[in-house]
Amino acid sequence: MAILGNNILITKDGTVIGSTRSNEIQSEAELIQISSPTTGEFKEYITSLKSWSVNVSYLIGSNGHLTDLLAVGNTYTLVLKPRGSSAIAVSGTAILKTCKITATKGNLCQGSFQFVGTGPLS
Repeated sequence: MAILGNNILITKDGTVIGSTRSNEIQSEAELIQISSPTTGEFKEYITSLKSWSVNVSYLIGSNGHLTDLLAVGNTYTLVLKPRGSSAIAVSGTAILKTCKITATKGNLCQGSFQFVGTGPLS
């Protein structure tokens, strides 16, 4: 699947409630340092738990969305798939950790959400 800025759909209770145009997706694996008699003075690692997160940006309309600030702590399903395709490429459950609104006089109001995965991204 080609990753494009508009490939993430956000669902709540099975209904699409949002989509993204700009996003940042990250997955990582925790590393545990181990020692080995064969590597001498060099560090060696094994992998442990994995995690993932998604950051998305959005523009806030003229009627504002200050109630978005109240959504932190809610759980959502994030679906990553090409637009117009019925096949799900990747999905997972995530908690909305952060809602940030930047409002500057004379400029468009902008916001961002940070979702942190809870469980696997599959």
